[in-house]
Formats: sequence, C-alpha cells, structure tokens
Amino acid sequence: MIGIKKFDLNIEKVLEHWTVPHAVREVIANALDEASLTNTKNPDIFKTKEGDWSIKDYGRGLSYKHLTQNENSQKLKQPDKVIGKFGVGLKDAFATFDRRGIQVIIKSKYGNISISKSPKHGFEDIPTLHAVIESPTDPNFLGTEFFFKGVSDKDMEAAKHFFLTFSDEEILEETRYGSIIKKKGKVSRIFVNGICVAEEENLLFSYNITSPKKKLLQSLNRERSNVGRSAYSDRIKSILLHSESSAVANLLADDLQKWQLGDSHDEMQWVDVQLHACKILNSKEKLIFLTPDQMNAGSKYIDYAKLEGRRVIPIPFSLAGKLPEIKDLDGNDIVDLDTFSFQWNESFEYQFVPVSELTKKEREVFFIHETLLTLFPKSKETVKEILVSETMKPGGMNTDVEGLWDEFNKRIIIKRDQLERYNAFCGVFIHELIHAVTGTNDGTVEFENELTDMIGVLADKLFVKKR
Repeated sequence: MIGIKKFDLNIEKVLEHWTVPHAVREVIANALDEASLTNTKNPDIFKTKEGDWSIKDYGRGLSYKHLTQNENSQKLKQPDKVIGKFGVGLKDAFATFDRRGIQVIIKSKYGNISISKSPKHGFEDIPTLHAVIESPTDPNFLGTEFFFKGVSDKDMEAAKHFFLTFSDEEILEETRYGSIIKKKGKVSRIFVNGICVAEEENLLFSYNITSPKKKLLQSLNRERSNVGRSAYSDRIKSILLHSESSAVANLLADDLQKWQLGDSHDEMQWVDVQLHACKILNSKEKLIFLTPDQMNAGSKYIDYAKLEGRRVIPIPFSLAGKLPEIKDLDGNDIVDLDTFSFQWNESFEYQFVPVSELTKKEREVFFIHETLLTLFPKSKETVKEILVSETMKPGGMNTDVEGLWDEFNKRIIIKRDQLERYNAFCGVFIHELIHAVTGTNDGTVEFENELTDMIGVLADKLFVKKR
C-alpha cells in the first residue's frame, strides 16, 4: 500500500498562454504514444455518467515515477512512432489545469494521482504544485485513465482537433514519408506523427509527416507550436515526390494551370514537384502538355490529340523545357506537342505504291502534281518527295485520312484512292501543299490566306486558258 504521498512537480516555467485545450492535448498525446509503443488500441475519449470527461488508454499504466522524467528514453529511441519527445508536457498540462481551475484525477494500477498545492519541502512559505499519490483503487486496472472536472465540451473538441486520429480529415495518399491530406477550408494543417504543429494558408494540401528529420524533431519545442516552414518543407517535398495517385496528381495539375496567373499554391514553386505531377499524369491517362503560346497558336496536332481523347494540360514555359529530359512512372516519354506530333506521324501505317505499279489513269492523275508545283515555285524548296500509299490510318484514328504533309521527312503522302478523280487529288494535294509552304495548321489565318492566293492563281490560269 502506498498510502498518501505528495510529490513536488518542480515546475519552474509556467506556460501562461496555454489554454485548457493545450493541456488536454498533452494528455491525449501521451495516451496515443502509449498505444503506439505497446501496440494496444487507440485511447477512448468519452463522458462519464457524472458528466465529466475521461481519456483512457490501454497501455502499461502511469506511475508517479514517470513524473520525474525530463526525457523519455523509450520515446526518444522511436521518434517515428510517437508524438511526445520530452516527457515534460504532462507537467505543463498539470500547471495549466491548476491555473484554469480544472480538477484532474489519474487512475492506474500503480495508484491514483490528483493535483494540489502544498508548501515546498523545507520552505513552508512557498506553495508549489504537487502530485498527490494514493493507493490504487484497482490494482488490476488496465492502462491509465484521466478524469477531468470542469473541461467543457468545446474545450475537449478543440483538444481533439489537434490530432489527425480524432479529426475528420480525408487522406488522399500514404507514402513512405507521410500522408497527403485533402485541405479543408482555407487553412492547411501540418501534422507530425499525427499531432498538428503548424497551419498554413497557401498550401494545396495538408500533410502528416511520419518520418521526421532531425531538424524537424529539434524544432518541436515543448509547446509543439509555432514550427517554421523551413523545418518541414523538405519532408513535404519528399512526400509529394513519392506520391503516385491520380487524385493528388490531378489536383497538382489543376493548380499548375493557375501558375501563370499567380494563383497557384506554394507547392507549385518547386519545379521537381511540377515535374513529378506530370510524370504521374502521363502514366495514368491520355493527355498532352501545352504552353500558353502553343494553345493560343493552335495546331492540327492539338486537334488530333483531342480526337484521340487526350486531355490538355497547360504548363508554364519554365516547365515545358524540362519535359523532354524525363520519363513518366512507366518509363515512357512525357507527351508534349513535339512528342505527340512525332508519335502521331510515326503511327501511320503506310503501304507505299511505286509509281510504276499505278494504273494508267492513276499515273495521269498523279503527275498533275508537277503542273501544280510549277504554279507555286516556292513549294519546290520545301517539298522533297511525293508518295502514294494504299493506307494512311494512324494508331488511334477511326478512319483513314486522305493526305498528309510529313514535315519531319519533307514529303506529301496521298492515299491511293484519291487518284481515282482529278478533283479529289487536286483538292487533297493543294491542301497539303499549303501546310508545307506555310508551316501552319487548318483554321489559321496564314493557312486561309495561302489557300485564297492558290485559288486565285488557279483561277487565273483557268481563265487565261479559256481566253
């Protein structure tokens, strides 16, 4: 039997600004740590039938000896598993409870503990905070239970809100370094091993860092608050760079589109995070990355990409130059405009037909191109070859196209069935010739102007002949 003993808590510095939720937070933190260290279930937080709040864990039980510790060696050996590090938070909580008029009773198999002020040993005129230790009411009691008289429901909810376990947070993805959490409202929350240590307004996500670096652990003062971003930004970046989910990548991509307007979140300031988002997206779905200039200029390849069902992802110029240097998560090229146009041209299934194998009528139609080229001399410098193919279907297209300007090889390719009629061949050939001469795409002003000029030249030749 212990009887009744008083133990001086020797609290030298009182955290005057701590509220009741801060103090309750320390009790919850200790209970969660005990559950983690002993592999027991999470603590229960509930109201007793008397209307008082209770926090109960199912670990080894709190002893008065624990009140002598300045640092908990077992916690220090396992920083990735626990919240607390210093072992002094409980004393700070006792001081706050006393100052705020909250009565506390602690029950375990080692004894019952309450808090009161008594004269300091040897200095009867100095009252200090003591733990009053009594014999246990139940020597077989499992774990530790705190009873609070005077803690309001609002204060308890505020205390629980410090913890990821008791917060209604949506975890988007777990990585080896921590969790990416969907941001609620305007404020992001930074957790370390499940306890909130900072809040940010301009981050895209909230985060739970489960593998803190030494620098971050050192910055976690006894108050577990006011932790600067420099202490955890590296770990946030590591979490993002190890993410692989579409949910995270899509939100990063949506935010990336706001970069040019200056409305993106702070994660988008990290180019390697931008690149990683592109890697994930490129491996998860069909898309094409375009700069604002490319989108404004337009391109037939953008139209082709859309026909294939590709989603357009706008990206800043600074990022566009880096995409050719990387691969996606599956080792494939990132699909920007150059990559897509090359792949699109390479995907055509040609069955070239030598001119000698064309029928007499087909050859008559085909060789009209020589006359057309004489009408437009500058095209001779651009077009190096004109070929005929039985097929023209590129991968991903539902139907054959009738003709193609292959800018990579400087050649015009015409589908063989267009040689059945003069008007069909001339229409397709002139269309592709305009692409070759102007380097522009369908629907552009340059293309329309060149088409108008060609129609004028042809009309002039036609009327001259008639005259």
